[in-house]
This record gives sequence, C-alpha cells and structure tokens, in this order.
Amino acid sequence: MSGATEDIQITTASGDTMGAYLATPEGDGPFPAVIVWMEIFGVNDHIRDVTRRVAAEGYVAVAPDFFHRTGPGLNLGYDEAGFEEGFKHLGSLQADQMIEDARAALSYVRSRPDVLSDKVGTMGFCIGGHMTYLTACETDVAAAASYYGGGIAAAQGPGGAPGTLTRSAGISGRVHCYFGGEDSMIPEDQVAAVRAALAEVDGRNEVHVYAGADHGFHCDQRGTYHEASAKDAWEKTKALFAATLR
Repeated sequence: MSGATEDIQITTASGDTMGAYLATPEGDGPFPAVIVWMEIFGVNDHIRDVTRRVAAEGYVAVAPDFFHRTGPGLNLGYDEAGFEEGFKHLGSLQADQMIEDARAALSYVRSRPDVLSDKVGTMGFCIGGHMTYLTACETDVAAAASYYGGGIAAAQGPGGAPGTLTRSAGISGRVHCYFGGEDSMIPEDQVAAVRAALAEVDGRNEVHVYAGADHGFHCDQRGTYHEASAKDAWEKTKALFAATLR
C-alpha cells in the first residue's frame, strides 16, 4: 500500500525549480524508485493517481513537471480546452532541457535515504512516453516503460534536436514500449523503427501493439480508454520493474 504523498520542488542543474508530485510506500525502506512522466495535461489527477498506484507496488514514485518553464503547475482536463493549452507547452519543449530535467529527477530520488539509489525505473504517457525513452537513452535508469510515446522515431527530436531514436545506443536498461494499433498519431512505420532500434540494443527489450487500442488507451479519464490493453500493459510494466528494480 502507498504511504504519504506531497508536492515537492526539485532544483535542476540550471537552477530552475521543477515541481513534482511524490508518493511513497508504507514502511521505512529503502525502496526502488520510479519516475513517472506526465502527458501534455500536466501533473494532473490521472498522473497523480498513477503515481500513487506505483507507490502502492512498493516504489518511491515521483511525477515531475517538465512544463515548469512555460506552464508550471498545470492540471488540465481531457477536454478541448485542455488539449489546446497542453499543445501550447508541448511546442516549447527542448530536448536538452528535457534531459536536464530527467537527470535532476534521477538525482533527486537517489538523494533520498529511503531509495535504493541503483534501482531506478521510469515510465510515462504520450509526450511522457517520449520523455521515458529519452531518459533511457540519456541516463542509467534500469528500466523504462513508455506508453504511446509520440515522435520517438521522428526525424527531429523536441525543439529541432536530433531524432530521439538516434540516441538509442545510449540505452543501458531494459525498455518496454506500448502502442495502440489504432493510434493514428504514431504511424506503423515509426513503431517498426522503434522495435528495430530496441532489438539492436538488447534482445530483452519489448514493443507491444494493442489491436483496437487508440492513443491514450491507459487513461481511464479519456474517451480512448481501452481497459483490456491498459490492464495488460500495467501488468507487463509491473513485471518489468519487479525483474529489474528488485
């Protein structure tokens, strides 16, 4: 079961303040840690719920706000206004700043006395799924679970940086990627490119495509929620973390 929750502040290498939501398990630990990366809707109610669910599995879980430079504290709903506002901040992301934020989050969890510092995983959804893959490429996280990460195989990364898939050789942990078979935002050729890149890095990496599932299939607050796919991906994520972080 999960223990305490709180809103915290993480300082990046540039001295910026990045808000985050923290959930801890019951007990004294030390525990493995998981970084949960948000969608374009901020560290909203759904991401907070996921973070608590991760903590309930026995991990110190933290969900950082990587929109802290342009829209700190966003908590958007899954309506037209939420999409419009979220996309404004999505367009301002820069890969170098995202990497800085990922390293800051990793440093934060490793500084905690209740965390097993060498046992850190990450997971995320939509742009957070992209951030998850980028984190796996640019840090030494032991495991990464990317849910419908858009643009991973695009020619350019966030802010015009080199494509994120070109960074795949930097992956040292195990990676799972989950995509919806009906997701028009992530074309089949991009999914195939991700699959090929991960296979080249490590044969234990996995890419799962769920027939009938669309973008956002894991979020039970969205119209595209696909219960069977969400449950299967969650069980696979739990198994990945148990195998690599325990």
